[in-house]
Amino acid sequence: MAHVMWMMSFGGHEAVANSVALYTPYPEITVSPGESIDYSVDVINNTSTIKNVGVSLSGIPEGWEYSLKSGGWTIGKVAVMPGEKKTLSLKVDVPHQVEKGVYKFQVIAQGLTSLPLMVTVSETGTFKTEFTSTQPNVEGHSNSTFSFNAKLRNMTSEPQFYALRSDAPRGWNVNFRANGKQVSSVNIDANQTLDVAVEITPPKKIKAGTYKIPVQAVTRSTSADLELEAAIKGSYEIELTTPSGLLSTSVTAGGNKRLELLVKNNGSSTVNDIKLDKRAPVDWDVIFEPNEIKSLEPGESSKVFATIQASKKAIAGDYMATLEANNPDVSEKAAFRVSVKTPVVWGWLGIMLILGVFGGVFQLFKKYGRR
Repeated sequence: MAHVMWMMSFGGHEAVANSVALYTPYPEITVSPGESIDYSVDVINNTSTIKNVGVSLSGIPEGWEYSLKSGGWTIGKVAVMPGEKKTLSLKVDVPHQVEKGVYKFQVIAQGLTSLPLMVTVSETGTFKTEFTSTQPNVEGHSNSTFSFNAKLRNMTSEPQFYALRSDAPRGWNVNFRANGKQVSSVNIDANQTLDVAVEITPPKKIKAGTYKIPVQAVTRSTSADLELEAAIKGSYEIELTTPSGLLSTSVTAGGNKRLELLVKNNGSSTVNDIKLDKRAPVDWDVIFEPNEIKSLEPGESSKVFATIQASKKAIAGDYMATLEANNPDVSEKAAFRVSVKTPVVWGWLGIMLILGVFGGVFQLFKKYGRR
């Protein structure tokens, strides 16, 4: 028996009557990298019997993800009543890292027909993040805060939530700032860049040298590393004290007192050309032996003697003499309390004067007291 064949057009695809057709309203579309395409695909049964149609996707580009569902389930075959249709949901995920161009693939009704689909990707896409700094090396002392200006660029086609972290050595402190606030994570829109400040504080008394501090911006799907360098020139820190730590002494008016001092280098850099100086009361003087230290290595100390010469006019009481060790990089002061005592001879003269006054009064009383 002869069969009359006729053709019908569905979404640009021709289907044979008395058979099965596939239809979608949008067989050709243009998208950007990283987009998801949701197709509605109808499986149309033009026969008079139930059709169990095996459906699949053919020719999908490498790296593209897809799912084919109906009624919420992933399917590989669908049963369609005579003269009816069944709608399938086809979701195709275009990768972020994709070349600009035209991509073709097909929905296959196994052994029956196929539906060609064409996707035009409008631009070359990447799934990449950049973390950069125009000045990744900063120099300073160990007691400095090293500040770096960095840029974090989201080169993907969708917003990203970045966690900011650092694998700095133990004892180092790393903080991130964005939009004027301290942060540990940031949101960046697609194809946008954010300024991020990185503030690094080294451990105290760290040795001079160049230290690498790696920082990262991380999401679940992309990340970027940035290596920063802190060039430590070393710290300058000296201490001026006495072997016992006592900062007080006594002296008689017009006399002098020789003190033993210690100048210690408590920093991490060599300190050169340390000069000894003083601030003393009027008519006082302080003489240092020696009055200059050529060099002190970290951890070293040097012995210095200071002779304090009190004024002859000083009266009994406490005075302050400030001793100082300094060079252009560092300065340290020590305030000494100096107690001035009256010379012994003046004490005896005072006693003799008092006795003389009492003796004179006694003689007057003896001479005139009986009258």
